[in-house]
Amino acid sequence: MKPMYVGGIQIVATLLTETFMKLVKLFGTALVALSLSVPAVAQQSGGQPDQVDQLAQMVGLTDDQQTEIRAIIDEMQGEIGELRQEARALQQQMQGEIKSDFDESAIREQAKELGDVTGEIAALSTLMQAKVDSVFTQEQRDELDKRMQQMQQQMQQRRQMQQQMQQGQGQGMQ
Repeated sequence: MKPMYVGGIQIVATLLTETFMKLVKLFGTALVALSLSVPAVAQQSGGQPDQVDQLAQMVGLTDDQQTEIRAIIDEMQGEIGELRQEARALQQQMQGEIKSDFDESAIREQAKELGDVTGEIAALSTLMQAKVDSVFTQEQRDELDKRMQQMQQQMQQRRQMQQQMQQGQGQGMQ
């Protein structure tokens, strides 16, 4: 995956999302990667359960496991959040270089810094996932793997349906 630095923050987010999906498949912790890669909140508005509560319901976490997972998330989210802000600032700086009298060396330096920051975000996110995974029992990992496979199948089916719909719309316009 070759990063592209031409478009706003969305490109960074897309690259991070692609990286996370590959890591999720590798570690078999889809829910952890998707729901714990954003700051956890004890309770979301409307009384909905947070990500750890959802994970607890999905794989049967004990209270001690939930407490341990929340501590891991709390420990790492501050640093990840700061790095995300740094990445956004670097992306904005790069956007400022899109002009007729651009400075190629500044663009390349900012791109290198952005790559370093996003690499550190990916490393910390992976470490967080690994630490959370170490809290699970083997049975819980197996259950999470099973659920992950189901989620992947559902996502693939949705993508196929979307592609079919787009192809159908494209043919209808001709």
